[in-house]
Amino acid sequence: MFLIRPLLIAWLFSIGIQLIYILLCYARTAFYRQHPGSSGPVSPGDASPGVTIVVCAWNELENLRELIPLLAAQHYPAFEVLIMDDRSTDGSDGFLREILPAFSNVRTIRISQVHDHVTAKKYALTIALKKAAHPVVLLTDADCRPASADWLAGMVAQLNGPNRSVVLGFSPYLREPGFLNFLIRSETLFTAVQYLSLALAGFPYMGVGRNLLYRTQLFFGNNGFYNYLTVLGGDDDLFVNEVATAQNTAVSLDPASFVWSEPKHTWADWRHQKRRHLNVGKFYKPGHKIRLALLTGSHVLTWLLALVVGGWVGWLIGTEQSARLMEPLLLVGTAAFGLRILLFWGVVGRISYRLAHTVHWAVMPAMDVMLAGYYGIMGSVTLFSKRKKMTWR
Repeated sequence: MFLIRPLLIAWLFSIGIQLIYILLCYARTAFYRQHPGSSGPVSPGDASPGVTIVVCAWNELENLRELIPLLAAQHYPAFEVLIMDDRSTDGSDGFLREILPAFSNVRTIRISQVHDHVTAKKYALTIALKKAAHPVVLLTDADCRPASADWLAGMVAQLNGPNRSVVLGFSPYLREPGFLNFLIRSETLFTAVQYLSLALAGFPYMGVGRNLLYRTQLFFGNNGFYNYLTVLGGDDDLFVNEVATAQNTAVSLDPASFVWSEPKHTWADWRHQKRRHLNVGKFYKPGHKIRLALLTGSHVLTWLLALVVGGWVGWLIGTEQSARLMEPLLLVGTAAFGLRILLFWGVVGRISYRLAHTVHWAVMPAMDVMLAGYYGIMGSVTLFSKRKKMTWR
């Protein structure tokens, strides 16, 4: 009993942190009332800022064939589509020249070389923002598809004040059979739960470049990507981490403003993507790293210690020491753990319902324990794996 009490106290502490996040943070997204201006198209008479939709593409010919007509057909009074062709060798350059006459609001710029002092995508984005015809940019990727023709209008609608400069959107992955797809959708959902909820709580720390809007003035006022030019990735989350505040950041939970993405289909491609994403977390601000460490650490410990406590309970029953099951710390911990499971199920399940039914509510407990294992494993991999050379796509 001497050894189990510290474990029970640690278990209660982890569960307590989880309850705080669920009730005071996640619940904000679950019950957030979206700004009413986000639904429906924007009419030409509305005072709406001009927007440049930016897509950086590297050998994305087939995706561009599908994407460009969808972007060009957005319901918005003043916008352009700017395709940054980053040294593509698949015929994208010729295709873009051919289709430009058919779309008066589409432009393209070809990047013909790379530079040692900056990663390729950051260079392409920087050129795009310098050449943008409008003061607001909306970013997405070539393998993404807007949920509707009101995607642009829905995102811009959240700039509902002079101080708003950043809008964080959501980009779900398409549903496909198999465990890998379930893991991808689960991780994407829970990442969105975290960054959207913390933004609503006044602590924005990241966004996803598949669906991210901000003012160009904010970008150049921050010297662009200067502080992490050579870091692979970070053109979305590290930028938001630097510039986003409680006052200048909004979120869009309007389903019409979502952008659907094509998931990875092999474990190798998925691991490559995850290594690239995890590579930038160490550059977050200290306060953001502490909050995320508490969030993910308590999630992992809650389930890990639950297994340890469950094993101890099984040992007590097997050795006919059932009387010790009335230990107050064990009773309180078990009740708190049960409450935490139910609240996670209800709150995150409601968020999933709002976020395009990304994961069915009935499998929330399975997602819950799976993510605890995922975060534990990925945290260990990040700490002990050697850095490998990676590309931006």
